[in-house]
Amino acid sequence: MSTTSDAAATPEQTPPVKDRPWVMRTYAGHSTAEASNALYRTNLAKGQTGLSVAFDLVTQTGYDPDSPMARGEVGKVGVPIPHLGEMRKLFDQIPVTEMNTSMTINAVAMWMLAMYQVVAEEQNPEMEPAEVAKLLAGTTQNDIIKEYLSRGTYVFPPEASLRLIADMIAYTVNYIPKWNPINICSYHLQEAGATPTQELAYALCTSIAVLDQVKNSGQVSDDDFEKVVGRISFFVNAGVRFIEETCKMRAFTELWDEITQERYGVQDPKMRRFRYGVQVNSLGLTEAQPENNVQRIVLEMLGVTLSKSARARAVQLPAWNEALGLPRPWDQQWSLRLQQVLAFESDLLEYEDIFEGSHVIEAKVAELKAGARAEMDRVQAMGGAMGAVDYMKSELVSSHARRRARIEANEEVIVGVNKFTTTEPSPLTANLDEAIMTADPQAEQAARASVEAWKAQRDETEVAEALAKVAEDAKGEVNLMPATLAAARAGATTGEWAATLREVFGEFRAPTGVSGAVGVAAAGAELTAVRDAVRTTGEELGGRLRLLVGKPGLDGHSNGAEQVAVRARDAGFEVIYQGIRLTPEQIVAAAVAEDVHCVGLSILSGSHMELVPAVLDGLKAAGMSDVPVIVGGIIPDSDGKALVDLGVAAVYTPKDFGLTEIMGGIVEVIRKANGLS
Repeated sequence: MSTTSDAAATPEQTPPVKDRPWVMRTYAGHSTAEASNALYRTNLAKGQTGLSVAFDLVTQTGYDPDSPMARGEVGKVGVPIPHLGEMRKLFDQIPVTEMNTSMTINAVAMWMLAMYQVVAEEQNPEMEPAEVAKLLAGTTQNDIIKEYLSRGTYVFPPEASLRLIADMIAYTVNYIPKWNPINICSYHLQEAGATPTQELAYALCTSIAVLDQVKNSGQVSDDDFEKVVGRISFFVNAGVRFIEETCKMRAFTELWDEITQERYGVQDPKMRRFRYGVQVNSLGLTEAQPENNVQRIVLEMLGVTLSKSARARAVQLPAWNEALGLPRPWDQQWSLRLQQVLAFESDLLEYEDIFEGSHVIEAKVAELKAGARAEMDRVQAMGGAMGAVDYMKSELVSSHARRRARIEANEEVIVGVNKFTTTEPSPLTANLDEAIMTADPQAEQAARASVEAWKAQRDETEVAEALAKVAEDAKGEVNLMPATLAAARAGATTGEWAATLREVFGEFRAPTGVSGAVGVAAAGAELTAVRDAVRTTGEELGGRLRLLVGKPGLDGHSNGAEQVAVRARDAGFEVIYQGIRLTPEQIVAAAVAEDVHCVGLSILSGSHMELVPAVLDGLKAAGMSDVPVIVGGIIPDSDGKALVDLGVAAVYTPKDFGLTEIMGGIVEVIRKANGLS
């Protein structure tokens, strides 16, 4: 057969037109601005198309590195940015007017945006500041309600926080039109236990609270309010049940379109579009058989990319070893390559919506929407998202407790954890100390020196005047963004700006959700046995066993501590849990005041080697060195052994998923400490 005639008979096929891929990011930042800058530039060179900045907890909660609250936290879960000089270093050789930058920052979002804008102005001295501002593209997370519910990096009370958010939204709509001034974040709601229905309802109620605040502030005209709605973005979580997650995203898209049209009268379909970025689920990543996390991440990515009508606009994936510690650059590259293979090797982007017309998908979407509408009605009846914070927090803790119970009962399978646990040695974790990255131990000292040097070269009078203007505007109704920009240009620090507003607005402690949470519905044999041991031991010691659950430092990831507190209560302990962000001194004082039998510390920020010894020393100074201390968190084996050598009675990590078993271990620790057989 002639190949020539075959070729002539076959018309040349036109290659399919592909959709543009989503923005590909890696959530990154650690140790110092210089180290983070080098990581960003390396990742951009590998094909990353946007930046996602992780700030350390000191920066997120509005402190400087030389604050007592910063002990052990500087540079651990992100990069410290205490002043404009460090922001310059962070974006050195990165043209910010050509970049799409996401900043995971909430309570101090206004301050970070101000410094980012000033850096952009400095990089483009030939342009007018107003023209530079129009070029900036990116997002500040700026969702304070989810901080109250799940993440804990809040600073100011609800009313003041909403005022800051509304001021930022009004400013960006008028002056930085390509900026997303808020990223309503349901990501941490799912990590805190939210079901898909709760994630939909609570995120959308938050958006209503924010939009109502902006509308009522009078800072944006009715004609421009559509622009406000058009700049609202969302940041969601995608779990491993990727069909359900696909339906959740379609439900989000449809509900947002309905709410913005019905409640706010937005007529332009483009302004009603549900715009979201995603980080797929980190809660489901396991320390046991961590190589399984790769396929989990891929399935989760599919849930937010397969559906064209509800596809994410930006995706960032965790690394396979995040349950072990800080990922290395190679681990982050692996996650970036997962995205690139899907976007550029597969044919995903060549087709219209592949779920259109599916009866299964449509039925599940309708079910999720109905459930979300009902839950939204409950929240709105309580006064909206701000008025229902206590209710929503309690519901999340209860939902998370139910999930934990299902896992422990093997009703929900986690491969490698509660089923299929037999495993071959993994070459990926053959040397655990090299399988993760360690934050620079000198980062705190370097950051302190940076603040000292910065203050030595600035004009103190100019700084004082700028901060006084911030305070004056905060006491009135003036938009705070101009005064904040002036303070950044004058050289004020992150801690000084936040302290100024703390003086005006005060601080806030969010509800823990523990007291109203529903724990284990029915005790099985294991929990019944632990209850008997708790009761018997209490009788031998002359009263009910008292357990103090403490979270030292700035770590706001309280899910684990809350679940320990709820299960300990179910087991018969008297539980003392005062919430997040306590100093070692405050924890010791509570242990003394409550005369506890055991102190349990939860730390996920990597600051365990600084904060745990401080608690041990404090208990010793208070004459309570005989009270056992247990520690839970993301703790490498070598650190765990070091803590035991220092006197810690037991160390628990994510692989210890059996809460009832942990309760039994606590009873044994108490008995041993008190010389009981």
